[in-house]
Amino acid sequence: MGKLKISENINSRRNFIKNTGVISLGLAGLTAGAISCRTGSTIPESAVKKPGNLFSGKPSSLQDRISRVLIATIGMQRFNWEQGTVAQALLEMGEYDLVVSFARAAIMRQTEGRFSVIAGNNPINDCSSIGEAVLFAGKLTGDPLFKKGADEMIYVIKNTTHKNDEGIIYHTQEPTKYIMSDAFYMLPPFLAAAGEYDESLKQIEGFRKYLYHKNDQLYSHMWDGPNKRFEREDFWGVGNGWTASGLTRVIKLLPDNRMDDKKRLIGYVKEVIDGCLKYLREDGLFHNVVNKPDTFVEVNLSQMISYTIFRGVKAGYLESGYLEKAQKMRKAANDQVDYLGYVQNVCGVPSFDRPYVAPEGQAFFLLMETAAKDLSVN
Repeated sequence: MGKLKISENINSRRNFIKNTGVISLGLAGLTAGAISCRTGSTIPESAVKKPGNLFSGKPSSLQDRISRVLIATIGMQRFNWEQGTVAQALLEMGEYDLVVSFARAAIMRQTEGRFSVIAGNNPINDCSSIGEAVLFAGKLTGDPLFKKGADEMIYVIKNTTHKNDEGIIYHTQEPTKYIMSDAFYMLPPFLAAAGEYDESLKQIEGFRKYLYHKNDQLYSHMWDGPNKRFEREDFWGVGNGWTASGLTRVIKLLPDNRMDDKKRLIGYVKEVIDGCLKYLREDGLFHNVVNKPDTFVEVNLSQMISYTIFRGVKAGYLESGYLEKAQKMRKAANDQVDYLGYVQNVCGVPSFDRPYVAPEGQAFFLLMETAAKDLSVN
């Protein structure tokens, strides 16, 4: 990640709490009386929300909406890849206190080297998703706990046998051996952040070899390694979003002396953006399987591709002509945020087979808006 530079005006967790105030009542949308009846306790008058405060009516501004989305996100239960994706949003937002908290939580549940293990759910790639945040927390705090945790996760990645003959790690938990488009976001950025550039690029090329369709400029979702066939050949929208945004992070993390590698990945990013935009609807959204209009309309891919475009234009490797589409998708996503801060109609939990809500949908709203802010677009 290079030399760590931290502003004296860090947008900290303390400032966030100060700016948003008491949140426990507003999240439930309940009156003080209703809560009192349910708990048998009395709510202090000073804690009762007043009209115009957080979670009362529609958001009054973009910043209000972002604050609501952040609070809703933090309150969501999360599996490993969700913990990692939300932590990345916090990192890019500059919410460094929260990044450290999320990184510590991942280590608290580190099992046999793997981060964020809950209920036996521990696929290597998904567990790696919070790795960049863990490394950052270590540099920020100087606490050796974080380096130790990251080293243990890297050891698992380097020594696992859960990979094909070319060394490409299967995305799914042992013993299932699928390569999945989700992996672009989960594993290569951590490897690049850890300075394992060759391994990061090797995994990217391996995922691409099995999932990419040159004529369509899109990625299938799942490849069954042992049976040498697609488990799911569909061009899942969010899977292509994971690919685009994951490649974007690796481009940023590669050092300048890897310029040829950066240029190659930039080409990959342009391809998948163009492949997705062919199927952009008039309303700024996509179908869940982008080329199948009989699948439900979904919001998160719009956020993911908007984020990718904003970051690419800011870095100078994407043309500004992409911004019109990015803004269209961004507006469509903003229109889906409810008054409690939930981004509705993303590919939703728990099975991601319907339009609903999801931690990753929340995270990518925050990532999208942070990237827009960094680019200074309105």
